[in-house]
Amino acid sequence: MSETAILSHETDTRPVGRMALLAEFWAYFSENRGAVYGLFFFIAIVLIAVFAEFLAPHQPNEQFREAFLQPPFWQEGGSLRFPLGTDAVGRDVLSRLIHGARYSLFIGCIVVSVSLMVGVFLGLCAGFFRGKVDTVIMRIMDIVLAFPSLLLALVLVAVLGPSLINAMIAIAIVQQPHYVRLTRAAVMGEMTKDYVTAARVVGVRMLRLMFVTVLPNCMGPLIVQAALSFSSAVLDAAALGFLGMGAQPPTPEWGTMLAEAREFILRAWWVVTFPGLAILSTVLAINLMGDGLRDALDPKLKRS
Repeated sequence: MSETAILSHETDTRPVGRMALLAEFWAYFSENRGAVYGLFFFIAIVLIAVFAEFLAPHQPNEQFREAFLQPPFWQEGGSLRFPLGTDAVGRDVLSRLIHGARYSLFIGCIVVSVSLMVGVFLGLCAGFFRGKVDTVIMRIMDIVLAFPSLLLALVLVAVLGPSLINAMIAIAIVQQPHYVRLTRAAVMGEMTKDYVTAARVVGVRMLRLMFVTVLPNCMGPLIVQAALSFSSAVLDAAALGFLGMGAQPPTPEWGTMLAEAREFILRAWWVVTFPGLAILSTVLAINLMGDGLRDALDPKLKRS
């Protein structure tokens, strides 16, 4: 068979192989019912965030001075105009929750993307070069891990200044060591395998060996870590917002909404309960989805 025929044959069968891998992945993932429910809930949150302008009945910062602390529609004094009630300055709670989903997903995406890219690069360098490079990188990561994550994030935001951007930077730095350690361990495991030795023998360049040959075989645990880090980023951003070090009022971020509602806990339960439930349900759904990804991507957990 000619080389052209072989290449065309591989090209024809590649999509079939990918579909088989996706089918196998879904078969293992769907065995975890909680993960499936978490995936559907997360997709719903994404759709709500994307179409927030159409789904929200009002603008998030629009004030209705005739409706201060109005209760949800099912309580006496409530109205379907404000299904989940209003806050202390007359803003619709439901509209702010819907728009707040955008901030939570934005925070999760930015934090995971930054920490994943930087962490994978540092982990690859530590796993490939070893020696002094490995020692310096891992000792810095150990120092970061020595501090409680939220406390370190608070210190970093205090130095940089309270804002949503600085909060995301701080959370990304705090999450960095997990990606570095995972990547380093996976690379060290792959470096002893025959395909890496063969690639070196044929003269594959170092950068290609790192990012094209070895890295794709290390992505399983990194994908799981990214899913779990997404929920941690949402939770940490809400905590910083609650402490006044994250998103600043009147931003409709869930943690900031909790901070603004603290003094009304006893008088207006809804201004605290609904943002708290939004954070709880979103983080729980992402964690369940992460468990399903671990079950589907970890070969040790797969049954023959």
